Amino acid sequence: MKAFDSADLAGISIGSSLDGFQKKLAGSGISFTDYVRESHIRKWTGEALAHALKIRTALVLGLQEFLVSRNILNIDRVSMSPVTDPLCHNVEHAPVILFQNTPYRTTHSMIYSKMLACMNPFVPGVYIDSPNIRLELPSEIARHKYLIDFSQMDIELKRSRKLTPEDYFDRPEVTKAELEQERDRALDFFEDLIIYAVKKILAFAPESLRALGVTLAVPQKPFPRFFKDEEEDHDTSSLEEHLGQKAGVQFFWVLGLLRENYDLVYPYLSRDGKRPAKASISSRQIFNYDLCAAPLYQDGSLGRAYEVLSGGLREWVYEAIVARLLDNGILREEPQFDDHGNLLNMAALDGYGPFLTVARMRDEKGEGLFPETFGGGLGIERTLFALLHGPSVKDIDELTCFGKNPDKVLPFLF
Repeated sequence: MKAFDSADLAGISIGSSLDGFQKKLAGSGISFTDYVRESHIRKWTGEALAHALKIRTALVLGLQEFLVSRNILNIDRVSMSPVTDPLCHNVEHAPVILFQNTPYRTTHSMIYSKMLACMNPFVPGVYIDSPNIRLELPSEIARHKYLIDFSQMDIELKRSRKLTPEDYFDRPEVTKAELEQERDRALDFFEDLIIYAVKKILAFAPESLRALGVTLAVPQKPFPRFFKDEEEDHDTSSLEEHLGQKAGVQFFWVLGLLRENYDLVYPYLSRDGKRPAKASISSRQIFNYDLCAAPLYQDGSLGRAYEVLSGGLREWVYEAIVARLLDNGILREEPQFDDHGNLLNMAALDGYGPFLTVARMRDEKGEGLFPETFGGGLGIERTLFALLHGPSVKDIDELTCFGKNPDKVLPFLF
């Protein structure tokens, strides 16, 4: 089949994209049927995809078995909501759906939903195989690893010890020590999760690993840990690859990336409202983590590492939640409540009004209802790509039936 470049699609309007696409193909001497055969049927009927799906099945099964064994409860998926994860990296705005005169945004991630689900005092933690729509902008450099429509195992757990606003504002040394212990507990939990999942894949799909030219080794705890700003290479575009070579094992952690507004930075807000300049915040003050993974080839060598899970301890004090949203440009102004609990500036909060109302609420004892949690989201397709790319797998959409890589030729047909 004649090669077809994405630049050839320039000028095709959205309303006639499929018809226009077919005409462009015809002008290049390619029938639409032949194009579909090469772009989709060959993958759908190939042995490599079947092997990838078997490994995916083992991965998801292992994750769910482990979470259930730890008494983590499954909750419902949220595909649209008045507010979703704003994200700090460069994506197009989340699509908005108008229903009964209310705008709903398609889910970037279920971060706020899973945190709110942990308010229940009888629930130790939750998980969801959650939907995610992120309209990643096409890159001039082939990135191989992105999908605009993907799933992740989204997990959120209660921290083991409650900290009060007084702890947050008045006892920073004690609070920081407690938070460091909670971060270690989080890393330990996710390491156990990965070890269980790796064992499940090795038991369920060893022949599929061999067929794709890779293998797995059960990792040893603790995984190597690197604080982002303490490494020689501060270029985040290459940090994963650099640290993967330094770690020398399949799985390792990168800690303390200044990123999402809900990832805990401590200390951040003082009682008088002061907060530090972003440039002065060190990785030791940022209580989040990225898990990175690299493929292990059959000759014992490791391939390039990619991030597969991101998470962290969460902001939990209402004033700090608002300050982070304001400082990251997510909110245009601070929420204003009247004496009856009504929001005076609901329209200016862009869907955050209900969430911030809950974050501000107190129980009958005057204690905050908002939960103190840590969590993370493990990208299913991204994990598969990180572990399987090599001799047989070059791009993430090769591991999916309907993967939509924004760097590939448009439009997406299925």
